Amino acid sequence: MKCASVVLTISLLLVGVAPAADSLNVRFIGGIDTQGGAQGIAVSGDYAYVTNYVDSSGLRVISISDPAHPAEVGHYNTPGHAYGVAVSGDYAYVADALGLRVISIADPAHPAEVGYLETPGSALNVAVNADYAYVAGGDSGLRVVSVADPAHPAEVGNYDTPGISNGVAVSGEYAYVADRDSGLRVISVADPAHPVEVGHCHTPQWAFVVAMSGDYAYVADFGAGLRVVSISDPAHPVEVGYYDTIRSAYGVTVSGNYAYVAGWSAGLRVNSVSDPPHPVEVGYYKTPNLALGVALSGGYAYVAGYYAGLEIYQFYGDGVEESPKPQASSRKPAETVISSLPLGDVVFDAMGRRVLNPRSGVYFVREPSAVGRGPSAVTKVIIQR
Repeated sequence: MKCASVVLTISLLLVGVAPAADSLNVRFIGGIDTQGGAQGIAVSGDYAYVTNYVDSSGLRVISISDPAHPAEVGHYNTPGHAYGVAVSGDYAYVADALGLRVISIADPAHPAEVGYLETPGSALNVAVNADYAYVAGGDSGLRVVSVADPAHPAEVGNYDTPGISNGVAVSGEYAYVADRDSGLRVISVADPAHPVEVGHCHTPQWAFVVAMSGDYAYVADFGAGLRVVSISDPAHPVEVGYYDTIRSAYGVTVSGNYAYVAGWSAGLRVNSVSDPPHPVEVGYYKTPNLALGVALSGGYAYVAGYYAGLEIYQFYGDGVEESPKPQASSRKPAETVISSLPLGDVVFDAMGRRVLNPRSGVYFVREPSAVGRGPSAVTKVIIQR
């Protein structure tokens, strides 16, 4: 889209209306009460699988074929608190406080447990890769479970991490464990029967969840926000960047150039990680309750919102393109990343709404002398406070 088109779009919208203080570049699409404390979430096809921590504990199966109107189609109550969930094929693998539950979802309306494995500590999260489930086992570390026969899951190996194993992701021959106050642990699972730690990276607070993308691990480090760790050399993981997500980072997932953070009481936060050492927040939505987990599918972010249940959002901040050859300005254009705007600049968000007190994020700026006088140069800026 050409620069003049951006100006035309802005000029056609109501100017002078400040955006809601609880959102930036993110819109609410739909939601549903999951009858308990929604904690973990996985999405596969037309269904979202949500674990509940309290009240009606267990797994809720939600149809998301119409994201604006999600509807529960089935549920299975696990004996203990259900924390994390991963989906592979016709099975949902639930990290239940008492162990790993294997639930058939071949018929989403009638999920049924087909296998179970008790773990020594509380199973807090799970990742599945090929014939193995990797369970973050709390104070019992990482448990490697064969699920080649889903009806008879069997532990084949384990590694006792120094902290509380809270989150796990698998990439290649390595399992990456978010080990709370022991940071990120990198464990070789090339031999599943003999997992061994090959490297670790300290994080400032509590590493809760980890997501992988390319040569980077993205750690939700609670009060220390989002930490970006290079794992190009798994034996020597090193933090290369971070972004303070205002309050707490409890969950994270990554897609393309964006990291979506479940920010506890700060809601859903969207960070651009196109330059991983310099993540910058480009959108957010203050969710009605605690944001504990997040998954992505089909352009939507699915948030486990505790007592608010399942919430579905859409990030639209990348929907406006800037001209490769902006018009010349009478003064030096604003820098790409700035901390404050020159006095008198007129600021709009991606929807063309005028912003009176811009927070951190992406905005479009026109010089005050050009407002109301036809097409003019538009500068795209990122404000980082």
